[in-house]
Amino acid sequence: MNNINESPKPIGKLISQTIAMPRETNANGDIFGGWLLSQMDLAGAILAGRIAQGRVATVAISSMSFLNPVPVGAVVGCYANTTSVGTSSIKISIEAWISDDHRTELCKVTEGEFVFVAIDKSGNTRTVPSN
Repeated sequence: MNNINESPKPIGKLISQTIAMPRETNANGDIFGGWLLSQMDLAGAILAGRIAQGRVATVAISSMSFLNPVPVGAVVGCYANTTSVGTSSIKISIEAWISDDHRTELCKVTEGEFVFVAIDKSGNTRTVPSN
């Protein structure tokens, strides 16, 4: 938990970063929420794949909150934290934060809980290896 006198900070490890481009905007000129969700899903799949030591598939997004709009040109960073690991599933909390030339601090824009399942080459569920 962050100290009350500190600025909020991302929870988890920075997994991916990208720049929000004009082609990803909605009718209001903000970045489309579906694009942001896909960036979070990609970051979660990277972390889940590392844990599963192989192929994974997204099976659920149990919650998703959009907190602030994302302007064109913002650097979007996806931070992921493993919540739990089951026999074949991995639950990951993912936050997206932005920064741009006009901000001196990061700004949290979304958070969500994603569930991935480990799968084999045929697409069948498999056990997550224990470390």
